[in-house]
Amino acid sequence: MTIAQATLLKNIPSRVDTNVTLGMIKTGKVGPQHLQALKDLTLFNDEKISDWLDISVKTFRSYKKPHSIIKARIKEHAVMALSLIKHGIEVFETQERFTNWLQKENFFFDKKAPIDFMNTNSGIKFIDDRLTALEYGDNA
Repeated sequence: MTIAQATLLKNIPSRVDTNVTLGMIKTGKVGPQHLQALKDLTLFNDEKISDWLDISVKTFRSYKKPHSIIKARIKEHAVMALSLIKHGIEVFETQERFTNWLQKENFFFDKKAPIDFMNTNSGIKFIDDRLTALEYGDNA
């Protein structure tokens, strides 16, 4: 992880928090660097991340460029996803272990993989709640 990525993540909440997310968006603290961080901090390709954000791959790539004007809903989704990723890495201790958990079918997700729920904010919150449950000893 680079110094820039560590600094960016430092300002991202460790849990999905809509109040903090909204504050970050309204104060202009969310930009292309957050979309680039989604790419840099995960093992997923542009196509998968674009699917989460409900935008085309071309739009995702253009949003990662400096000085891009990004819609508020995309900023919100990106910050929430980054919070989830940060929380997941804390819980599973490595990016790889968290990624494996995200991609594996899970009873608590109606026998689907948690990653299948990343395309909505409520889905991200649901995954985050499961991570919190794991921290307190619940089953995966």
